[in-house]
Amino acid sequence: MDWNALKLFLAIAEGGSLAAAAKKLSVNHSTVFRRLNGLEQELGGRLFERHAHGYELTTTGEGILALAQNISSEFDDLERRVLGKDIAPNGVVKITAPNNIAYRFLPAYLAEFNEHYPDIRIELLVSNQEFNMNNRQADIAVRATPNPPEHLIGKPLRDVKWGVYCGEAYAKKFSLPERLEELQEHELIGGSGSMIDLPSFSWLEKNFSAQIQVRCDDLVSMSYFTEAGLGLAFLPDDQQRQGIQRLFTFTPGDVSKLWLLIHPDLRNVGRIKLVMQFLASKFREDDRL
Repeated sequence: MDWNALKLFLAIAEGGSLAAAAKKLSVNHSTVFRRLNGLEQELGGRLFERHAHGYELTTTGEGILALAQNISSEFDDLERRVLGKDIAPNGVVKITAPNNIAYRFLPAYLAEFNEHYPDIRIELLVSNQEFNMNNRQADIAVRATPNPPEHLIGKPLRDVKWGVYCGEAYAKKFSLPERLEELQEHELIGGSGSMIDLPSFSWLEKNFSAQIQVRCDDLVSMSYFTEAGLGLAFLPDDQQRQGIQRLFTFTPGDVSKLWLLIHPDLRNVGRIKLVMQFLASKFREDDRL
């Protein structure tokens, strides 16, 4: 039996007339009349007695009424459950972030997020390389850059300042510089690989290449080289921690900004919006950056 036919039956029983049923179901009077006749023919008996004052249930109709009301209640419950699942935040959100952000910041942020939204599952891809966000390799990219890719959208959260850093072991052996010109008297740590294209390291290569004693292609590794006393290093301030100290600010070229980036097609996906809003709030208020 068609569920819509039972809804029609209930509407007539509750309203007492075809006009009341038509109004409730948002159909015309003739449609209600035609569908009721079809239902009665299907069941092989009359469900209502037609009177001048309205429609009254027959014995057969009364027997069906309780069953129809039970079915209606079950459908209402099913609809609420399905709707609730659809609007409840759930599913997988893939985030890509560079090493230091992934190690130092995201674990605490995501642990707090999980308390609020336990049905949203996070997959973290630790890399500073650009993922193909067109095929959902990643949903959200956390990036520190002055110029994000044009095919992605997002808002800058805050500036990322850079400075000259040294380790405690180095500080015990040498008089520390207070300005850039004094770097020519010190051992330096340079970038390699893709990091050589960053403004700080390309500037360093151009101006102080003779002072570079060791190179690496990862900022976290560079911070530990610094801590070990291998030389002074240019580092973003998100690398600050015990074991290294900031000497002075240096940011060549355009100032880097911390971005949360997504593909335009994902901007209205509920679970992704929730993660974006939460992370944006945490990054903006974090005094370690």
